[in-house]
Amino acid sequence: MSRNNERNIKKHNDKLHKAQDKAKQAVLLRKEKLKQITKKFNEDKASEE
Repeated sequence: MSRNNERNIKKHNDKLHKAQDKAKQAVLLRKEKLKQITKKFNEDKASEE
């Protein structure tokens, strides 16, 4: 019996893609938070002047 059978390959790929999707979501979330922080900072800076 081979360890590289279709079921094991599919299980591995699903796990891999799930991890990649999770990492991609984390990056997008970080970028979105940074945008909000920058926007707030710029508003505060403008209101001070």
